[in-house]
Amino acid sequence: MVIRPVKYMRYLAVSAAAVLALSACGGNNNDSPSSSSGSGTALSGQVVADGSSTVEPLTAAAGELFKEEQKGVDVAVGTSGTGGGFKKFCAGETDISDASRPIKPEEKKLCDAKGITFSELQVANDALTVVVNKDNDWVDCLTVAQLKKMWEPKSQVKTWDQVDPKFPKEPLPLYGAGSDSGTFDYFTGAINGKEGDSRTDYNPSEDDNVTVQGVAGAKGALGYFGYSYFEENQDKLKAVKIDGGKGCVGPSVEAAQDGSYAPLSRPLFIYPSSAALKKAQVEKFVEFYLEKNQEIVEAAKFIPLTDPQKSKAKTELDDLKAKAGQ
Repeated sequence: MVIRPVKYMRYLAVSAAAVLALSACGGNNNDSPSSSSGSGTALSGQVVADGSSTVEPLTAAAGELFKEEQKGVDVAVGTSGTGGGFKKFCAGETDISDASRPIKPEEKKLCDAKGITFSELQVANDALTVVVNKDNDWVDCLTVAQLKKMWEPKSQVKTWDQVDPKFPKEPLPLYGAGSDSGTFDYFTGAINGKEGDSRTDYNPSEDDNVTVQGVAGAKGALGYFGYSYFEENQDKLKAVKIDGGKGCVGPSVEAAQDGSYAPLSRPLFIYPSSAALKKAQVEKFVEFYLEKNQEIVEAAKFIPLTDPQKSKAKTELDDLKAKAGQ
């Protein structure tokens, strides 16, 4: 596992600018359990997060902005994939699990067995984006059925004309998320009808930059990942519109929030544990994550929460703090 405070250098510049717009967040400062904090008190210690590579840039941006106010706190962010992150979280190895899908029943059982209580906090929206090479001039929109034809288990599709005779006989190398990724679970469920159902002869990776490089390097390549990775690389990639049955819709903020980008719009989550919230720096970081969510999401180029989503997340956090005795 790679742990680093920030994935993209742009966050260093973003945090310096964005912090001017952030009001101060009060807090206590120590690693010992704390149920309250005085405004203006400095914090110290570490916040350990792991999980989804899609959510990692968001949590990293939150960590950078939080550090502008609490210089003694280091937010370490790992990328073991959503499934790998939950394994560490349910073993008590991390404070927060980043997830691009809800926790599964079998993962919750692992947490229950270890006495790990948690809350699911939505922190952003995402439009899982299908991308092709910038030089691809034959496709602008794909139906769910066409994507399934490419990605379903035991698919024999190797060239574009096998997807649609109107397309050229161009090789179709495929890139996508690895099986530990919540992105993999979501995409396979939405496109193939069952989570985990996928052809295996593609190029999988937990690192979305591998997909960026692969699709950018071959004219006929196709891949998928979170919306922020497309925005970061749109100079070399093209987003494909998706027809989920009601016409072609491209990934966008509005389409993800209103659900019209179907079936590939999705929520993104963090899972803090009640035990972790007893550490003042973790409690205040999670509070900061929600209170300054708009600035954080904009800094990381994700899709903001709606007002009802914000209210629900704050209620969930209050409930978890009550369980932790905060």
